[in-house]
Amino acid sequence: MSDTLPSPVPHPADKLVSRPHVVYYNSACPVCDAGVCAMRDRIAEADVEWVDVHRNPERLVPLGLDLEDVRERLHVVDPSGHLQVGAPALLTTWSLQPRWGWLLKPLGWPGIRRLTSWAYVLFARQLYRWNRRQGHW
Repeated sequence: MSDTLPSPVPHPADKLVSRPHVVYYNSACPVCDAGVCAMRDRIAEADVEWVDVHRNPERLVPLGLDLEDVRERLHVVDPSGHLQVGAPALLTTWSLQPRWGWLLKPLGWPGIRRLTSWAYVLFARQLYRWNRRQGHW
């Protein structure tokens, strides 16, 4: 019989301390998955926790998020706990990439931000419909 205690199991909240941004994405969408894979290669692991809602839909329950909404648009919870959806979420995630941050600043300017959001919604809606037709769920 051993006198040693088992090592403690880390609490899920402990991971959030070291990963301030939480990105919720859908790996069942080949376009979304490719984009996230490219970003994962460029962003430090300590900066983001990547949550695949296709494989882990239960992770949406504490946030009150709907699975279909996250399948259609990227969702990010930033370090302050603020939920970002769509273009703002994408811009926040892209800005974590060292080489892309400066390039994306103009997309956040007032007039251009509105155009960026509109384009994102249009693209996301069409991509979502295409994924449903293809059976990527």
